[in-house]
Amino acid sequence: MRLKKLKDWAKEDRPREKMRLQSATNLTDVELLAILIQQGNRQASAFDLADELLSKCNYKLSSLARLSIKEMMKTKGIGIAKATILQAAMEIGKRRMASEIMTENIIRDSKSVAAYLQTKLMDLPHEVFAVLFLNRANRIKHFEIISSGGMTGTVADPRIILKKALEEEAVSIILCHNHPSGNLKPSKADQELTEKIRQAAKYFDIQVLDHIIVSNEGYYSFADEGVM
Repeated sequence: MRLKKLKDWAKEDRPREKMRLQSATNLTDVELLAILIQQGNRQASAFDLADELLSKCNYKLSSLARLSIKEMMKTKGIGIAKATILQAAMEIGKRRMASEIMTENIIRDSKSVAAYLQTKLMDLPHEVFAVLFLNRANRIKHFEIISSGGMTGTVADPRIILKKALEEEAVSIILCHNHPSGNLKPSKADQELTEKIRQAAKYFDIQVLDHIIVSNEGYYSFADEGVM
């Protein structure tokens, strides 16, 4: 049975003290969350709140990152301030991953692009269609989510994509969307949309380099599979 008050714990076992005396790598996920939560209430300590919140996600940080502020607040003791701090921490983690993967912002292969896109899209519970806009040196000029849909699909308008490409003065683009279900197989509609955008882009001398589907399970590259 856990002690309800952190002040009753041995000093070296309290999350903040443990981090100070050792390092963050020695703390459990629950302990790290407890530090972010900072304070509990009369019924539960910060550690208890962290444990309860993470237990609802089967102790998976990836599942926690998908929760909205409103969903986090369903845990009694987690108010808007605590939920906002937790979401901010998750977003910082994703941005760090993205910046480390694409340190030079240069497109080299589908694997590195997919890893970058996964950090951007992996925690979304719904499907989105996004585009990477590139310059002549294959550097990323801009990343933008063009449309959002439901759990099973989204629709992207080629006119919006090409208008944005011209605004960004992009010479090439990479299409991408996520599959929250984990299934990486492209649908017939995915293939038809890819070809439609590719043909339309030719009129503006814009090259569609690839269409990448990402999920937490991996990625699928149209270019690597020879389907475009």
